Amino acid sequence: MMLPGWRQWLFALKIAGAALLALGLALWLDLPRPYWAMATVYITMQPLSGATRSKAVYRVVGTVAGVSMAVVLVPPLVGAPEMLTLALALWTAGCLYLSLLDRSPRAYLFMLAGYTAALIGFPAVTAPDTIFETAVSRAEEITLGILCAALVAGLVLPESVGPVLAARVGTWLGETGRWTADVLSGAIEAPAIRARRLRLAAEAAEIDALATHLAYDASAQSRAVPLVQLLRGRMLMLLPVLSSLADRIAALRDLAGLDPALRTLLADVAAWSEAGAPAAEADALLARIAAADDADLFSPARPGFWTALVRASLLDRLRELVAIGRDCRALQDGIARGERAPRRPLAFAGEFGGRAPRHRDHGMALRSALGVFLAILACVTAWIATAWPDGATAAMMGAVLCCLFATQDDPAPAILGFATWTAVAAAAIGVLLFGILPQVHDFATLVLVLAPPLVLCGLLMTIPRTMPVGLALGVNGNALLAIQDRYASEFGAYVNSALALVVGIVLAAVVTRLVRSVGAEHGARRLVAASRADLARAARRRGRGDRAAFAHLMLDRLGLLVPRLAAAGPDSDLSRIDTLGALRVGMNLVSLRRARHGLPPGAVAALDAALDAVALHYEGPRGPASAPLLADIDAALAVIGAGAAAAGRREALLGLAGLRRALFPEAPPVGAPLRAREAA
Repeated sequence: MMLPGWRQWLFALKIAGAALLALGLALWLDLPRPYWAMATVYITMQPLSGATRSKAVYRVVGTVAGVSMAVVLVPPLVGAPEMLTLALALWTAGCLYLSLLDRSPRAYLFMLAGYTAALIGFPAVTAPDTIFETAVSRAEEITLGILCAALVAGLVLPESVGPVLAARVGTWLGETGRWTADVLSGAIEAPAIRARRLRLAAEAAEIDALATHLAYDASAQSRAVPLVQLLRGRMLMLLPVLSSLADRIAALRDLAGLDPALRTLLADVAAWSEAGAPAAEADALLARIAAADDADLFSPARPGFWTALVRASLLDRLRELVAIGRDCRALQDGIARGERAPRRPLAFAGEFGGRAPRHRDHGMALRSALGVFLAILACVTAWIATAWPDGATAAMMGAVLCCLFATQDDPAPAILGFATWTAVAAAAIGVLLFGILPQVHDFATLVLVLAPPLVLCGLLMTIPRTMPVGLALGVNGNALLAIQDRYASEFGAYVNSALALVVGIVLAAVVTRLVRSVGAEHGARRLVAASRADLARAARRRGRGDRAAFAHLMLDRLGLLVPRLAAAGPDSDLSRIDTLGALRVGMNLVSLRRARHGLPPGAVAALDAALDAVALHYEGPRGPASAPLLADIDAALAVIGAGAAAAGRREALLGLAGLRRALFPEAPPVGAPLRAREAA
């Protein structure tokens, strides 16, 4: 195991310092529960200062919303505990549902608004007349912790989001440049390299998540948020373009259609991409691509039609690759300089201007909401049945833990791990609380005693594998320590409180396992099913489409799918899914929807028949495309190819060619003898 580096030590020292600062100020302000401020620091603080500010803003708003709801619900319903429990459980579940649908940093606002009402509402049941004072105190303590975390993160050797984001973008584009060179050289990828290419989609999603914090950053790059949004769309579009290029090059090689001039052009584009896509050379490459392209595609009756069609499709994708690569380089430079707008016009400007859609799984969000609802009911039922003095703590922890881990396919193991480390924290805190703290009589000594365990919690949080351990120790450890302005701990009450924490977490895990746990493979199947449904809708609709928006949605799903496919294992039938092939199908469907508006009625009818067949394929069970679908695509190619020149003829032919290659990569060329086609 590697020792922590200086960045990890810096974060650990900063989070410990922020927690001690929050404790000192809370004691000075005579707040009733200073430890809430300490625990809040460990929930809020992030290694990057911009991410901490982003989380702080949403946490303050969410806290105010949750506190307000507790004040509204508790006084009128305190005499009807069943109704109060239902109201708090429904509020928490509804907020969690909205949080899971949002999938941005703003989601934290909804989640916090939900479980903050439970954190304040359940303990106030025994003293409803003090609910307003309790709510104000909790809001003050939590806000103090948030402000201390943001202050320390922003003033003490801050690590900005901007430079980290710029470095991640540079690494991503460098890896994509190497992939481009491999594709254009016709190299055959090993399975391990192909899996690495798919990771690019997941890494693009991670960069996207990091970019959402940029607006709260203090670096020069914080001004470049519009450029980051433009770059994100082009980064995602590169993946299907490169996948299409690899397919067309392989097809032309089989057709003996890679002539020396085309090979030279591909090699020059590959060298340009490996050199970082300098803008000065892009115009010359685009001119050479235009010169190599025969824009007048002839009839299917003439020999070489399919080869010409595949060649034209390759050149179209090559043109897109160069244009997008040039834009990426210009935007990357603009982000590094902190510019607000690009210095030169960009390609595909109209396609990348809208809001990027995200995948939303209403079904899983509802299951998660049901899980937290039932977990709260289970904890409260146990509380009432046993007349447990600390039952409110169990209800609180059940709500919090179900919310914190709701984004996982199977949250139960993580929740149980949290319970285990909470028990460890309880034992360690017990030693500290009853063996050491009775000897502490001033704040300076208290700081010396608390600093080492607080730093240790911070170090654990910097390592992904141990981050839940550090969070459990930092949050629940501070809650169990329950520092006040004077020592007043009692062993029996401490054991009861620690037991309530663990029991509440375990009950949340049990309910989650029964209601919510699905596993990575189930999550992957839901994503695949959602993509197939969108492909069917794209084929059924007859309006104009937005390729960039469709690519955003499909690649957002791909970023969610890649880690789930890895977790499902190589034996799963999902491992054979061509994820980028499905994306290429979608891109071609969008192109065909646009092209049909410029075609004559006969060509539109043939194209619609092919699109309806595609929709039927994706509406049915997952499996290989059928021979009748291939016949419908070829019939549309024949009708549109034989027609006169029309506004959408070229785009329709290229879209059908791309659709045919994506769905039937092993099919013989259009016009091959019937016996060969049947054998395929």
